[in-house]
Amino acid sequence: MSFVPAVVISKKTEPAWWFVFRADKLLIELRDKAAAIPCATHLESLNLKPIRKQYLGTLDGRPCYSAELAANASAPEGMAFQGLRRLFGLLEENLFWLSGRAIQIMNWDQTHQYCGRCGTPTETKPNERAKVCPQCGLINFPRISPAIIVAILKGNQILLTRAHRFAPGLYSVIAGFVDPGETLEECVRREIKEEVGIEVENICYFGSQPWPFPNSLMVAFTADYRSGKITIDKTEVMDAGWFTANNFPAIPDKVSISRRLIDWFVETHQ
Repeated sequence: MSFVPAVVISKKTEPAWWFVFRADKLLIELRDKAAAIPCATHLESLNLKPIRKQYLGTLDGRPCYSAELAANASAPEGMAFQGLRRLFGLLEENLFWLSGRAIQIMNWDQTHQYCGRCGTPTETKPNERAKVCPQCGLINFPRISPAIIVAILKGNQILLTRAHRFAPGLYSVIAGFVDPGETLEECVRREIKEEVGIEVENICYFGSQPWPFPNSLMVAFTADYRSGKITIDKTEVMDAGWFTANNFPAIPDKVSISRRLIDWFVETHQ
């Protein structure tokens, strides 16, 4: 499937994909052990009244919209509201990640109804994904919060940590948000130093992933251990250690780029 982002709505009246949210839950059609995104010309045909909606673009030529429902809205027959993370593997992958784009745009629309500088109701710019204040001119675009995530290698071992926020027994690679004025590489070094107290070298870009929980862009790296003894920051990390490819604790599921980093390590170090 090929997605083309756009802001200007197509003039055609045709069935569209509707990424409909009640709070942070996505409306899906139930299909045996799979899930599907509703397709309709108008939401009203499903007896749904959106509080707001945003045009996203087209997927294989079909229009796509994101919409928000009231907190007391009910799902139509044969449909249900489900948390997005639980839908990985149930939705087609392109639809899953487009759902992530949709909820981020809905959150932005919802939280920028008023100017953050003077409090005036904002207006939507007609040809741009932006909110503008008619009083003071402040423009707000959808916010992205960049974060690094890094696999640290030491010979045939990878460093995994267990954070306080993780599910019981779960370990993963180090991650953290980028500070203002900081390069991605500086963030990699700082987060590693803060969380486990070691130094690294040979920082290399691995890949990236949008992470709509709520609006992050995960930028992944690999790095080689250089020096130092593991000394954990107990405010964030419960445990940390070096693991070989055949001796892992519980690790994240396949939806996240943290798992891609770990799988890459396993594939290249077995």
